[in-house]
Amino acid sequence: MSAIDDHVAALTATLRGPERAKSRLIEEMYDGLVDTAAAHAEAGAGEEEAARLAVRDFGTIQDLAPACQHELTIAQARHTARTITLTAPFLLACWYLARGDLLWQQLAAHLALIATLAALLAAAALAATGTLARRLPIPHRLPLAVAWAGTTASAAMAVAALSLAVAAALATNWPLLTAAGALAAASHAVVATSVRACRRCVGLNSFQPAAG
Repeated sequence: MSAIDDHVAALTATLRGPERAKSRLIEEMYDGLVDTAAAHAEAGAGEEEAARLAVRDFGTIQDLAPACQHELTIAQARHTARTITLTAPFLLACWYLARGDLLWQQLAAHLALIATLAALLAAAALAATGTLARRLPIPHRLPLAVAWAGTTASAAMAVAALSLAVAAALATNWPLLTAAGALAAASHAVVATSVRACRRCVGLNSFQPAAG
């Protein structure tokens, strides 16, 4: 069924999102195409013709991609929100360890607090796309809000890590500040990767019609 394989390959290349969610969606699409082709074959169509008819019935890549990408964008937003939320304890630890009289410590503590607030926003987004989504529609711009929250948290932790490195060189309690800087840097590395993926998905999803 080359027509089906080609169609699925083209759709796979077009979509972006978490690998597990994307694989599941593509598998469901493939199974649906195969079942539709089988129905056409039972009606008398040849194998290749049945495959082409199944592809026609499902629609073009331009027809399918928007809805599929929207689903994957929500999945990526949830993945990113979960990643940010799971870093919240480390952000609080950074805030606690960074407190002190030095300007660099105060800056790092404030940045860690900002990142923690962004993590709380991500936790709210995670709830909105989870159990609450069964009762309420998901706001169209929620994935974008998650991307910006993640960007804020990631940037804050990167600058905080740099501030803590400077503070560690100036303070007597440098072991604590070094530990806080390491936590900040690790948090930034984890969050930044997921945020980049989320922003790519949001960019691909930007053509979606605005709907509450």
